[in-house]
Amino acid sequence: MTTPAPECAALAEGLRAVRARTGLSLAALAGRTPYSKSSWERYLNGKLPVPRQAVEALCAMAGEHPGRLLALWELADAEWSGRARSPAPAPVIPGPGTPGPGTPGPVTPGPGAPDAGRTAPHARQVRQARWRRLPVLGAGAVVAAAAMTAALWLPHQPSGRPTTPDSPTLDPAPGCRGEACDGKDPARMSCGLPGRADALGPPHRTRTGAHVEIRYSTVCAAAWGRVWHARVGDAVEVSAPGSPPRRVVVRTTADTGVYRFTPMLGGDHRTDLRLCFLPADGTARECYRP
Repeated sequence: MTTPAPECAALAEGLRAVRARTGLSLAALAGRTPYSKSSWERYLNGKLPVPRQAVEALCAMAGEHPGRLLALWELADAEWSGRARSPAPAPVIPGPGTPGPGTPGPVTPGPGAPDAGRTAPHARQVRQARWRRLPVLGAGAVVAAAAMTAALWLPHQPSGRPTTPDSPTLDPAPGCRGEACDGKDPARMSCGLPGRADALGPPHRTRTGAHVEIRYSTVCAAAWGRVWHARVGDAVEVSAPGSPPRRVVVRTTADTGVYRFTPMLGGDHRTDLRLCFLPADGTARECYRP
């Protein structure tokens, strides 16, 4: 069975958490929405792409703001549709005879002309190229909308790093900042939402095939470790001088298909952080610095 992309698995996990807060069974969900019981089962387990309206309906039943799940949905939808893997379209370069801006176009032959009712071959090729570009532009517009959704929470500076807390009001608001974030979950505190956190350095691939990286949120002034493609029993630990290390352990097979995060280290530790991967087989730990 194909392993779902981390974005899709993270959305399914978020949907299951929100559904648990509703206290509703699959049959109850089907009774309150246009989607069947079997569809909800597939949505919640990541077996079927979930409609955006289903995400909104579930959040409404739980009394929860839909922003976080909708941002995850945009990323997952890009994976489902293939937009996340589609290369940018090649530009259409006009031929030597193509009129430029402000240049009169070709004169249409009159009814009696030999070529009346036919389109010049070059003009027909240019027109077809323009039509071929339209679906690609449409897909790009959807991806741009996803980026704009994330930017609603926190605009990016030209460097790509999040802006400072002087930015406009964030929705939902971060649940902590600095030392107040120490030991807390980055997801529950809304510190890890799209646009609010960056990787400190490139991700590292371990000997066992797991991937790990350090994340830092300027908005929350806190750091944490992240692991994916891990095995049951693997663990990741993030540490900094003067603070107790924070660790997460991959405990179930469900955990192996999604991102797992350590609790946060509150404070500006960006220059002295260390991330260690502890493999389940008991072999030597692998440690990295940003």
